[in-house]
Amino acid sequence: MTIAAKVLDTLADRLVVPGYSKLGYALRRRSWDPLPPDALRGKRVLVTGANSGLGKATAAQLAALGATVHLVVRNVDKGAAAREEVARRTPGAELHVDRCDVSSPASVREFAEAFLAEHDTVDAIIHNAGVLPPERTETEDGNELTLATHVLGPFLLTGLLLPALRRAESGRVVFVSSGGMYAQKLEIDDPQYRAGTYKGASAYARTKRMQVVLAQLWGRRLSGDGIAVHAMHPGWAATPGVTDSLPGFAKIMGPLLRTPEQGVDTAVWLVASDEAGRESGRFWQDRAMRPAHYLPFTREQASDRDRLWKFCAERTGFTP
Repeated sequence: MTIAAKVLDTLADRLVVPGYSKLGYALRRRSWDPLPPDALRGKRVLVTGANSGLGKATAAQLAALGATVHLVVRNVDKGAAAREEVARRTPGAELHVDRCDVSSPASVREFAEAFLAEHDTVDAIIHNAGVLPPERTETEDGNELTLATHVLGPFLLTGLLLPALRRAESGRVVFVSSGGMYAQKLEIDDPQYRAGTYKGASAYARTKRMQVVLAQLWGRRLSGDGIAVHAMHPGWAATPGVTDSLPGFAKIMGPLLRTPEQGVDTAVWLVASDEAGRESGRFWQDRAMRPAHYLPFTREQASDRDRLWKFCAERTGFTP
């Protein structure tokens, strides 16, 4: 990337709208090298929440690069429909539908046990499943729903599948976060969002901040295992989740929203690129590392990160 291009890239990122919209994608992609068409041939990749939106687009792009893709979904009927759609786009792709409600530790454990019994290796896990409830909701385990879906479930699933990730040639774990996390600090004193007035968008952004921190922590812990862990954000993409949960935003920004395929490009690149395997614990957007913080008040201490790790271990009953 030239100096001029880097300046434009940084400016677009800081101004938010140009960087997060399809304008930023169009600006940046001109400097990218295409991935080889068989970049993931022989690789096995799990994508949670793969029955629609970004998850389905991710599964399709992975399959097009030759990967064996597991669509890990809560609703197997919707998952089967997504598999058929991806199969039509990529004839001959090896696609599996696996049931797992990532907000439920019991479901995650059941899925992981069944997967490990059948497969020795997993090359990558993409934690994409997401929710944005309008009011505070608890799972049957007593966890706030966005926390359970975005943080506790991915923490447990990553930990349980470590044996298979370690057997991979170059294991990858990717958290699909959000640029909304920039406005939130790590809320470790109230991770269950019990205090104050609950706002779905705030709960979403809080847990997306936690994902970025977990990527850093996992990246550090797995640095000697040949496993790269990253968080990324897709920018603003036109998905059912955005349309249903943020209709006002979707209406205003509609012409500038990215396609799901544009939104997931970096997640796929982080799995398929050799360059991404040389880094770990980073935060990415549009194939470039981005700062984890822009606002001083959002910066957490090392002790706060340690508390998040301990909290996840306690709530999931799993200590890696």
